[in-house]
Amino acid sequence: MKDLNIPGTQSTPAITADPARGLLTMRGDSYPENSFELFGPVIEWVESYLLGASAPLNLELELLYMNTSSIKSMMDIFDVLESAHGKGRQVGVTWFYDMRNERVGELAEEFKEDCTFPFSVIGRQ
Repeated sequence: MKDLNIPGTQSTPAITADPARGLLTMRGDSYPENSFELFGPVIEWVESYLLGASAPLNLELELLYMNTSSIKSMMDIFDVLESAHGKGRQVGVTWFYDMRNERVGELAEEFKEDCTFPFSVIGRQ
C-alpha cells in the first residue's frame, strides 16, 4: 500500500495518507477548479486500502471551506466508507472545525446524520 501525499494550495487541502497507521488526513480550504482531479486519487486510495488491508481506516478532517463539488466528492468518500462499514470494516471520521465557523460545523453534522459508522464532530476554539 502506497502513501498518498498531496500538498495543499490556497484552494486545495493538504491530503496525506499513512497506511501504516490507517490514517487519512485533509486540512485546509477545498475549492479546486476540478474536484475530480483532486479527489479521484483519494477515493482510489481509500478503495485500495479497504481492499488490501484489514486494519481500521480513520479519516481526520480539518476543512475550513468547501465548495459544492468538494462536498460531492466528500460524499463519495463517505459512501465508500459506509459500504465498507456495512461489510464489517472498522472505519471512522473525526472532523475538527473552528467553533467561530458555524457553517463548517453544521456541514459536518449534516454529513454525520447520513453515516452509520463512527463520526465525531469536534469544535475547537
